[in-house]
Amino acid sequence: MKKMVRAPPTKELHPFDVKYITNPSQDELRALAIKHSLACAETRYGGVNKITRDKARHAQYTYIIAEEEDRNLYSGPIISPEKAAEYIQRVWDFIELKGRLIEIQGYYGLGKHYFPIQWFYSLQGANVAGMQQVLSFSREEAETPEELAGPYKPVMRLVMVPDLPATGMPGNMAMIVDLENMTTYVIGSDYFGETKKGALRMLNEYVYKMGGLVLHAGAKAVTVKGKRLTMTILGLSGTGKTTTTFSKQGELTQPIQDDMVCVWPGGYITITENGAFAKTYGLTKEAEPIIWNGTLRPSAWLENGYVDGNGDFDFSKQPLSVEDVKRLRDELVMTGAPMDNVDAYIRGEVKLEEKVDENMIPDDGWDFLVWTQNGRSIFPLSEIPGVPDLNTIPPMESMGMLDRDEGPDAAFPGIVKFKSQEQAAAYFMLGETTKTSAAGKDRGRIRSPFTQPFFPRKAGLQAIRFAELAKDIPQLVTWMMNTGWVGGDAKDVETGTALKVKIRHSSAMLEAMLMENIVWKEDPDFGYLIADIDHPDNAPLLEKVPKEILNPITLFEEQGRMDVYRGWVKMMLTQRKAFLKDLGVDEKICDQIPVCPE
Repeated sequence: MKKMVRAPPTKELHPFDVKYITNPSQDELRALAIKHSLACAETRYGGVNKITRDKARHAQYTYIIAEEEDRNLYSGPIISPEKAAEYIQRVWDFIELKGRLIEIQGYYGLGKHYFPIQWFYSLQGANVAGMQQVLSFSREEAETPEELAGPYKPVMRLVMVPDLPATGMPGNMAMIVDLENMTTYVIGSDYFGETKKGALRMLNEYVYKMGGLVLHAGAKAVTVKGKRLTMTILGLSGTGKTTTTFSKQGELTQPIQDDMVCVWPGGYITITENGAFAKTYGLTKEAEPIIWNGTLRPSAWLENGYVDGNGDFDFSKQPLSVEDVKRLRDELVMTGAPMDNVDAYIRGEVKLEEKVDENMIPDDGWDFLVWTQNGRSIFPLSEIPGVPDLNTIPPMESMGMLDRDEGPDAAFPGIVKFKSQEQAAAYFMLGETTKTSAAGKDRGRIRSPFTQPFFPRKAGLQAIRFAELAKDIPQLVTWMMNTGWVGGDAKDVETGTALKVKIRHSSAMLEAMLMENIVWKEDPDFGYLIADIDHPDNAPLLEKVPKEILNPITLFEEQGRMDVYRGWVKMMLTQRKAFLKDLGVDEKICDQIPVCPE
């Protein structure tokens, strides 16, 4: 007789027949991580750094449990209940065979809306447990004294077993999402993002059913002309949400959240996490002092931070020399680098330039030759100076999205302002950017509605809910900003044919917009508002931001590349309208994209 799957019911707090390590301290989790997590070590600063086998999330291996006839209800791949049951049973048997399980009892959110979430990890995932504990609020922080005196009552659960391969599934891994029971199983991945986003994916479903909307956005409280408001910043991983959240604008800027917030009827917002999850590639103390200081604190947890022979971090590391690979050989092999390839490189039988192209993209099997740009650090909000009282967040009156544009036809303006919430909804639904290192090798210009690949239902529902919520926020200013390049990429900047939108440019543009110090004009091709670079009142902004960033057509005119610009306009108008129509977005929103001229 076939063994029945015992899917953990939410009401049963401890469903597995194992010894639980419940809510261990951060010191205990550090000790467990160094002992049980592969390629995990303490840094010279007292934090913990883990080299992971998996360098990014794998959306293609994330499956929602559903019947085939319901496939159209969801935004991503599905898995049949029968097949899901088989793999859930494997998880169950594996955990009980191992006999010990780390349990983190925490919360996402504070105040009026907070959500108890229970995380389970096998011992090899101890570093992930430590990171997740930093990001979640404890029972003591979230519960009333009466609730604290009673039993913990989670409404969501996530189970992660990095040391159990999902044999038989693509990539030998599977993230199985059981929305009916609000439980997610992360099988075969050791990447922290799978547990973080696994919980946030369920939160998206939960909040949507309650009438709200989760934004994949950073948030900060900004005081402008004596008025305090919240600004939210949408963006895919790697586009600069955290950096923008921690930059200063107005008379006072207080970071609230760097990844996700919930918007509710009436226009008020609630937070999700109790820490920062920051990208470390290119991190410098001068450009991002808050993230730098938090990353080097003893309370920090890192993934894939490159450490040199002296124990110092090199956050800009790319190609590895023979000496680098020789020093890191054990860690590289331990985390999946083919031993034969590693040793061949150490012996000098293979040269770097033979296996890595001019864009630093390695051949398959040789990824270890270039250090991943998807390094991350996690540290508590308490390490960040100036964080406001998270129970008294001001109303959201500014909402924008980041587009990290890149390539020879990168022509999105430094900042645009939307004329209406319908126009904003169209661009938020497009969710445009260029895929960054958070996506691994799979790069290029993409679209992800509301920059939110974690919304499990059909993406178009987000536009409908946003339109409903925006009606209650008449003062809401919506905008979009380019955090990438104009006219090329990093190599073109070196040759003088492209411009990088730098952190100081972004801060200056946001500051000017918030202070209402930009004179706008309508873009003749797209209909949104851009800075009028010819207006004398914009002269102070032009002293801080090049005119080619504010209005990229000027760069293409100067370089005699108007054919490239006109081709970009035609392509973007055509693709944008088709994308929205394919999603079944309301016609009123689709019509915000002008018809492409012949």
